[in-house]
Amino acid sequence: MPSLSLALHQGPAGVPRTVEDGLAALDDAARAAAAEGARLLVTPELSLTGYALGDDVAGRAEAADGPSARAVAGIAAAHRIAVVYGYPELDPDSGALYNSAALVGPDGTPLAGYRKTHLYGDYERRHFTPGDRLVVQADLDGVRLGLLICYDVEFPEAVRAHALAGTELLVVPTALMRPYDVVAETLLPARAWENQLYVAYANRVGREGEFDFAGLSCLAAPDGTVPARGGREPELLTARIDSGLPHASRAQNSYLTDRRPELYTA
Repeated sequence: MPSLSLALHQGPAGVPRTVEDGLAALDDAARAAAAEGARLLVTPELSLTGYALGDDVAGRAEAADGPSARAVAGIAAAHRIAVVYGYPELDPDSGALYNSAALVGPDGTPLAGYRKTHLYGDYERRHFTPGDRLVVQADLDGVRLGLLICYDVEFPEAVRAHALAGTELLVVPTALMRPYDVVAETLLPARAWENQLYVAYANRVGREGEFDFAGLSCLAAPDGTVPARGGREPELLTARIDSGLPHASRAQNSYLTDRRPELYTA
C-alpha cells in the first residue's frame, strides 16, 4: 500500500509584515520539511498572511491564481515537496473574500483549492463569505487527500462526508485558539477513529492581536492513535501515514457500512 511522509508546520507566530515575509517563512519550512524526507508540507490557516489581519484582510487578499500562488508553486517545485497553504482569496468576478486553502503538487502544479464552509466567530463572519463546496479532494503519491479548514473539522457531518467520498488523509490548516485545547486533544483523534481516516491538523501558535493560538498540531490516525503531536512553540513535526490503515480500520470498525442514513434526517 502507498505511504506518504508529511510535515506539519506549527508557526511561525505573529502576522508577517508583508506577503513576502510570509512566502519566505513558507520557503524555510518547505526546505526543512524536504530535508526530513517529507513529500507534503501542511501549514496553518491563513499561513501566508497571518490570521489577525483586521480590516487589512481585503488588502492582502489575492485571486487563487495570483502572484502568491505562483510564488508558492515555485517554492514547491524548488524543494520537490507538495504544499498546503492558507490565504485570503479574492474572487475577481464577485469581489467576495474567502478564507481559503490550496494544495500545490511537488512539481508546482495546482491540485486543489478549498474555501472554508463553516466560519467561526464575528471576525470571520465579518470579513469572509462561506464556501459552498464541502468535499474537495486530490491524489498525491497514491493517497486520496481532502481539505477542510479549522472550524470545519468540528462538524461531524463534514468529516463524515469526506469519509464517504473516500478521503484517506484529511488535511486541516487551523487557527485553534485557547482555551479550546479539547478540540486538538480529544476531538481530532475521535474524528479520525469514527471515520477511519488520517487527520493532519496544522495549527498556529502564540498571540496575534486579540487571539491566542493553542498550538498542539497533530496527526491523528484511523486507529485512534496520535503519531505526532506538537506543543506550544513553533516547530516542524514529521510523520508517515500508511494508506492501508484506513482500509484495514474500516474493515474492523464498520461504522460507514453500518450507517442507517434514512434515520438521520431532521
